[in-house]
Amino acid sequence: SLMLAWMPTTGEFGLYGTFGDFDDHQKVATRLAGHYSGSTEDKQSQPGTTGIENTQVRLTDGSVIFTPDLFGSGISVEKVKWKMSSIDAGIKYKGLSLEAEYYWRWLTDFRGVNVGGLADIKDHGFQVQSSAMAVPRTLQVYLSGSAIKGKYGDASELRAGANWFIKRERGLRFNGEWIHLNKSPVGYTAVPYPVGGNGNLFHLNFEMTF
Repeated sequence: SLMLAWMPTTGEFGLYGTFGDFDDHQKVATRLAGHYSGSTEDKQSQPGTTGIENTQVRLTDGSVIFTPDLFGSGISVEKVKWKMSSIDAGIKYKGLSLEAEYYWRWLTDFRGVNVGGLADIKDHGFQVQSSAMAVPRTLQVYLSGSAIKGKYGDASELRAGANWFIKRERGLRFNGEWIHLNKSPVGYTAVPYPVGGNGNLFHLNFEMTF
């Protein structure tokens, strides 16, 4: 994997380069970046088997690509080459922030049983997030949206929420969030929704970083 980032105005984009302007920039901070990553994945490295910390390779409809008969009777993918590139841009000023990212993904070089007729799979998507520190170093409100498009389905989500930094430090906060889901392509124990989820949900959580 590799990344190239340019921060032309202030030479930085806040501590850790995270979303939002918790740092309260008094000069406009900007960022432009490009990313590329790739690897060959196999079904034995998927979470729930021998590599619980790994990320599952899914189609845009949420299906795990190594599911037997997913592409037809008798077809089983055992290995796939995964490649992704993305570009992002952001701006921060006096507690306000706006960030956006666009990505492209390719699944190629299928190996397994009867995979000779499978064509490469391409999909793409974006996310946009805006936020404001309503009370400096204490209360942040945000609105974000994302969408993906691919051969096996489209999906999108809209989020609005708030973070309360109870000690005026970014590593300790309460978060409340509303999410509207449309055919969620992901879902696991770290998020409050299932694969394929539709509709509205609201959740509260307490987050610590140490």
